Amino acid sequence: MRPAANLPRAAEPMLGFARLLRRYGFAIAPEQISSFMQAVKLLGPRSMADIREAALATLAPSPDRRDEFEAHFRSYFYGDVRPSIDGEEDEETRIKDDRGTREAENQTARQEKGGELSSAIEQLSNRDFQRDSDSLAPFRRKLAAALPARRSFRIMRTRSRGTLDLRRSLSEIVSADGDIPSPMLRRRQAVPRKLLLLIDVSGSMKLHTADYLRLAHAAVQGAGRAEIFTFGTRLTRITSALRIRDRGQALARAAAQVDDWDGGTRMGPTLLAFLSVPRFSAFARGAAVVILSDALERGDHAELETAMRRLSARAFRLSLATPLAGDPRFRPATAALRAILPVLDDLVDGSSISGLTDFILSLARPAPAAAAIWKRVS
Repeated sequence: MRPAANLPRAAEPMLGFARLLRRYGFAIAPEQISSFMQAVKLLGPRSMADIREAALATLAPSPDRRDEFEAHFRSYFYGDVRPSIDGEEDEETRIKDDRGTREAENQTARQEKGGELSSAIEQLSNRDFQRDSDSLAPFRRKLAAALPARRSFRIMRTRSRGTLDLRRSLSEIVSADGDIPSPMLRRRQAVPRKLLLLIDVSGSMKLHTADYLRLAHAAVQGAGRAEIFTFGTRLTRITSALRIRDRGQALARAAAQVDDWDGGTRMGPTLLAFLSVPRFSAFARGAAVVILSDALERGDHAELETAMRRLSARAFRLSLATPLAGDPRFRPATAALRAILPVLDDLVDGSSISGLTDFILSLARPAPAAAAIWKRVS
């Protein structure tokens, strides 16, 4: 396909429409975009109907996304307000990366209908986090050493408990005229695994959000490779804001970046949006992933189950900390929790910061799977 800079002006809308579909998850190859523009050229076009037919024939949306394709076409070419798909009323899951100011719109989020305390309706608001005493200082100091470790590909010299470093040993023998007191040993370095915190900022989690953000700031300050995201009706990366050493300034900047405080929740679609961005998905690979949420998913939980299975496949350890577990009567009885319980390594109490810090500091220690623990409790 010719570079966009060399395209005729009349072809630019066609290219723009194809790019729009790609942003919303339609699988469109460059050859299809070229075919789309060639088809429009062959048809004249005499009307917008010709452009629509050319788009359908060449971009080939799947039958289950045909209505969504039509909605995008009318929105792009006619300027219509994008209607909901299949009678649904929710909006798209938006992704906000604090590395820049651009928001990447991702796949359409479907309205969920279960969970009495949760909502899928987007409500944008701001939060203000005031400074308080630094009770998380011990957690911050211990975190780096307490995280699970993995073997790095980097090699380090060692005097014991290593393998023979043949190259250095031979080099030492040559430099010492064949005399070497002891062979040179080496071993692979052990480095802490990444820590990924996904924080639910919906209305049903309002009482715990401030504490979770303070915990997240301490995690970023204490661990060299921690990543923090918030989710409700949108997905926002706030890691850069939390790298500011002063907690008051860091939380104020994070609060300004997140637009969906205390609103609805679309946990499944938002986690799928996280996984759909390769750079974000890479943060979860081999990491200790902790989701701080009540997991009150509305409606069909199929998207949540799919997202959690994919996260589990990437993560070293996948944990869900829910404040609901602070009640001794709590049981994972909702359809969503029952569906995701088999893929969880941990389902723990997230109602207190002291309990959460103790749990995160214990991530390196093996524990029974969440399903086994809660099966005994039930």
